[in-house]
Amino acid sequence: MKYSSISSNLFIKNRSKLASKLPSGSIAILHSNFETPRNGDAFFAFRQQSDVFYLSGVDQEDTIVVLFPDCPNPNFREFIFVKETNEKIAVWDGARLTPNQVYEVSGIQNVFWYHEFWQTIHSVILMAEKIMVNLNENDRFLSEVSYSNYWLTEKLKNKYPAHQFRRLAPILSNLRMQKEVEEIELLKKAIDITYNGFLRALKFVKPGVMEYEVEAEIIHEFVRNRSKGFAFDPIIASGESACVLHYIENNKQCKDGDLMLLDFGAEYANYNGDLTRCIPVNGKFSKRQKEVYNAVLDVQRFAKSVLKIGKTLPDYHSEVCRFTNEKLLELGLLTSQEIKDNSKAFMKYFMHGTSHHLGLDVHDVMHRFEPIPENSVLTIEPGIYIPEEGIGVRIENDVWLSEEGMIDFMDDFPIEVEEIENKMNS
Repeated sequence: MKYSSISSNLFIKNRSKLASKLPSGSIAILHSNFETPRNGDAFFAFRQQSDVFYLSGVDQEDTIVVLFPDCPNPNFREFIFVKETNEKIAVWDGARLTPNQVYEVSGIQNVFWYHEFWQTIHSVILMAEKIMVNLNENDRFLSEVSYSNYWLTEKLKNKYPAHQFRRLAPILSNLRMQKEVEEIELLKKAIDITYNGFLRALKFVKPGVMEYEVEAEIIHEFVRNRSKGFAFDPIIASGESACVLHYIENNKQCKDGDLMLLDFGAEYANYNGDLTRCIPVNGKFSKRQKEVYNAVLDVQRFAKSVLKIGKTLPDYHSEVCRFTNEKLLELGLLTSQEIKDNSKAFMKYFMHGTSHHLGLDVHDVMHRFEPIPENSVLTIEPGIYIPEEGIGVRIENDVWLSEEGMIDFMDDFPIEVEEIENKMNS
């Protein structure tokens, strides 16, 4: 891995928190992501299943973490299965972790090889009443493709049909929303690298460059700072492409007079930054571009003022949308009558959420309709999109709701019109 080693204390703490929340007599079993086939004999780059990393820090395929706090045999209260390393693997793919290295990374003492899983787990499961399975319960996840924990759940249900099966995801979501100090530091590192990429883009963008060249500048800066790369497919959208919310083609030429929307983040140690800024391709906002940009900036400032611990995301978003209606009225995009007739008139120009949780996943785990807990990290990213004018503006910062109040990790990033213009022209 490119990133610096992480103290096993973080993962020991995380397992302890989960163990304390498990129902009595339950065993929790979590599988790493599968290696995903690409074409021929090739695979996509491996990315660890977030909960497995959260609990162990082990960042390789063929890993299973097991927690059974009530197990009568103390050797099986927490244990892990990892891919067996050997000389052939070392020559072709690089050596995998040895049992001692697994202990150093995770703090888990009892380490088995992955191929020993079924023969080892059988007698242990028979001592449990409940099996906690870890399915993907992200409410925006819809896929026909199976995945490792779904596969494992089917296997377990077939082998142990008399056991009670319970959901692990709601418990882990509660835990992962509330970040530990070590996680905050890793997020800050990812955000700092994101900042470096943004500054490099500001110096590079000018009329005539291609969007993919801007993308290349950013990824160069990321990797040279020990990032694995982009936290998600970057959006480098100039002109009317900025009105396409998930534009990732990044294949157009940047034209004089266009506004460019940049939405990207660096991944560091599986934690993610997420930044959006809009910049003028020629280094100078037009009068209308400045009006729209400043309107979105006003909405973001309002959102920062109302985002609090204890609120729900829908209630908070509703407040932001009411304020957005006012800004759209000022911009001449909506009339008072349209707003009076339809409280959701804003959706013509602002059609996405204001915030999402951030952590090991860019759209991190959350309970959408429950109060936001202390030590959550969220984005704040309002936008206004005007296809008929070829202007799309979104402004996004990452914030931490600490016990001392909101801390904006991007507070010193260029965000004012004048700051962006000065950076581009200096």
